[in-house]
Amino acid sequence: MSSSTDATSRKQGLRGPVAAGLVAVAFLVTMLGATLPTPLYPLYEQELGFGGVMVTLIFAAYAVGVAAALIFTGRLSDQIGRRAVLLPGLALAVISSAVFLVPDSLTALFVGRVLSGLSAGIFTGTATAMLVDLAPPGKQARYSLLAACVNMLGLGLGPVVAGALAEYAPLPLDLPYLVHIGLVLVTAVGLWFVAEPVDVPEGPVHWAPQRLGVPAEVRGVFVRAAIAGFAGFAVLGLFTAVSPSFVAQVLHISNHLVTGLVVFTLLGASTIGQVASSRLAERPALLVGSAGLVVGILVVGLSIATASLWLLLAGAVVAGVGQGMSFRAGLGAVNAGSPAERRSEVASSFFLVLYVAISIPVIGEGIASAAFGLVAAGVTFSVIVAVIAAVAFVSLVFQREPAR
Repeated sequence: MSSSTDATSRKQGLRGPVAAGLVAVAFLVTMLGATLPTPLYPLYEQELGFGGVMVTLIFAAYAVGVAAALIFTGRLSDQIGRRAVLLPGLALAVISSAVFLVPDSLTALFVGRVLSGLSAGIFTGTATAMLVDLAPPGKQARYSLLAACVNMLGLGLGPVVAGALAEYAPLPLDLPYLVHIGLVLVTAVGLWFVAEPVDVPEGPVHWAPQRLGVPAEVRGVFVRAAIAGFAGFAVLGLFTAVSPSFVAQVLHISNHLVTGLVVFTLLGASTIGQVASSRLAERPALLVGSAGLVVGILVVGLSIATASLWLLLAGAVVAGVGQGMSFRAGLGAVNAGSPAERRSEVASSFFLVLYVAISIPVIGEGIASAAFGLVAAGVTFSVIVAVIAAVAFVSLVFQREPAR
C-alpha cells in the first residue's frame, strides 16, 4: 500500500514546459557552482601560499568527482527515478559550497572540488535524461540541445558571478559560495514540485557501476570523435585552470570580473557552437569544429606569447565555437553508431576520455609552468592541443565512410 502511495506521489506534480524550465534552472545553478572558484584562484594562492601546480591539481579534483559520478550513478535514475537522484545532487552542491567556506584550508579546496564534481556529474547525465523525458512528442532533440546549452552556460556564468562578487562586494572568498547555496536551495524547492517523468520499477534496487567499453563496429567513429573531444576539453581545462594566473601575472590585470569574463567568452562561444552544430550533419560539424579548435588555440598561444588580451578573447571565441561543435557532433556520432544495448557504456567511455582531457594535460601544463614559466608552458601547451585537433581533422578528411 505504501509503495503504491509513494509511486502516486512521485507522479503528481508539475509537468510540461514549466517543469522542464525548473529542471533546466536547477541544472544551470548546479553547473554554475562548478566554476565559481575559477576567478578566485589568485586570491587562494595569496591566502594559502601555493603556486600554479597546486591550482591545476585542485582543478583536476573536480574531474575526478565528475568521472566517479558518471560511472557510479549513471544507471541509478532508471531504477529510483530522475528526481530522486537530482535532489541529492543539489544537496552535494550545497555541501560543496559550504566546504569552500572553511577558512585557510587547502584540504577544503580539494574536498570541495571533488564534491562539486560529483554534483555536476550527477546532473550531466540525469538532468539531461529528465529534460528529454519531459519533452513533448517530437521535441526530444530540442530539449537535448537545451540541456547541452544549459550545461555549458552554467559553467560559463560561474566565473562571471564569482568574479563580480569578488571584485565589487565584501567577503570575496565567502560571498560567492553563500549566494550559490541560496540559489541551490531555491531551485531545490522548485524541483521538489516537479513530477517524476519515468515509471520507477518496484522491488529492490540493483546498483552496479556503469560498464565501460567500445564495441568494434563503432571504434573508428569513437576514436575520431574522442580525439576532437580530447582537444576541445583540454582547451576548456586550460582556460578554467590557467587563465586566471595568465590574466593576473602576464597581463597584469587584477580585476576578478575580467578574469571571469575571459572564461565566459570561451564557454559562451561553446554554447553557440553546440547550437550551430545542430544545424549541420555530424561529419561536417566535426570537421568545422576541429578546424576551429586548431585556429582558435593557436591564436590563444599567440596571445600568451604577445601578452594580448584581445587576441586571447578572439582565440577563445574561435576555440569555443570549435569545441562546442566538435563535442556535440562527436557525441551524436558515437551515440548514432553504437548498438542500442551498449549505448550507455559507450557514451560513458566517451565522457571519461573528455574528463581525462580536462585534467591530465592541465596538470602537465602546471608542472611545466613551474619549471619553464607560464608563457613558455602556455605556448607549448597550445601548440600540442592544436596538433591533437589537427590529427582529428585529418582523420575525418580521410575517413572512407561518413559518421552515421
